[in-house]
Amino acid sequence: MSISAQMVKELREKTGAGMMDCKAALIESAGEMEAAVDWLRKKGLSKAAKKAGRVAAEGLIGVASAGTSAAVVEVNSETDFVARNEQFQSIVRTIAGVALEAHGDRDRTAAATFPGKSHSVDEELREAIATIGENMSLRRTTALKVSDGVVATYIHSAVADGLGKIGVLVALESTGDKAALTELGRKVAMHVAATSPLGLAAEDISDDVVARERNVYADQARQSGKPENIIEKMVEGRMRKFYEEVTLLKQAFVLDPEKTVEAAVAEAGKAMGAAVKVTGFVRYALGEGIEKETSDFAAEVAAAAAG
Repeated sequence: MSISAQMVKELREKTGAGMMDCKAALIESAGEMEAAVDWLRKKGLSKAAKKAGRVAAEGLIGVASAGTSAAVVEVNSETDFVARNEQFQSIVRTIAGVALEAHGDRDRTAAATFPGKSHSVDEELREAIATIGENMSLRRTTALKVSDGVVATYIHSAVADGLGKIGVLVALESTGDKAALTELGRKVAMHVAATSPLGLAAEDISDDVVARERNVYADQARQSGKPENIIEKMVEGRMRKFYEEVTLLKQAFVLDPEKTVEAAVAEAGKAMGAAVKVTGFVRYALGEGIEKETSDFAAEVAAAAAG
């Protein structure tokens, strides 16, 4: 197939590899972008070992909590200006509260009656489109709950109370002091915001991700010319390191890098006289996974000038 300049540009943005290497990778992988990323990784040419991609959707992440549960929502808009609009902020904050009552179910949240109105959340957003002048939508919602303990919340790049660019929930099961648990949970949530772990523990990482990593590490190891039994040991060692990097409990705690998150939580539990267990977390980053069309402004101006 024909490899376009746009495809090469996209692969360069994903990996940081050189232009000719990107072109070669796309040729070898028949234009399949993710296969080309892996090809570059296997050759040691990719500067971006993990997932990458352009993220440009706007809007706000909102969180709400009550008792032993909390919810996080993402409401998208066309421009960043809307995030500073008080009407939009109020809508997102209210939707987060509705999502909490709907136990994080996105469809139930959208269909629920908007507080103080006689119409649904979706209809409230449609009305806001007319007054604010931008398209907007409820993209996703999630909630966490514990039987005894807290679900802590954290907002990074906050623009108002409970609203910002990154929202995190962390569920802690414990009979310990709730104020101490909330503070611990907030610290762990800050860690999650900073490191974006793929799962709580190794068993939470998807089989596809694990298989992909193993394949890359195995091909890298084979280039050393060592026998298969040694290669397998090398792969296992790399996988252990991989899990330490991407699973929350095994990551070095950003607030105290000498300890893992698991060790820091256990230490905090001893201090409060009650065991603490992290049972789940959610991290929403505004616009992640959404591709926004970009344009060459200079080219548009030139085209307009040409008539």
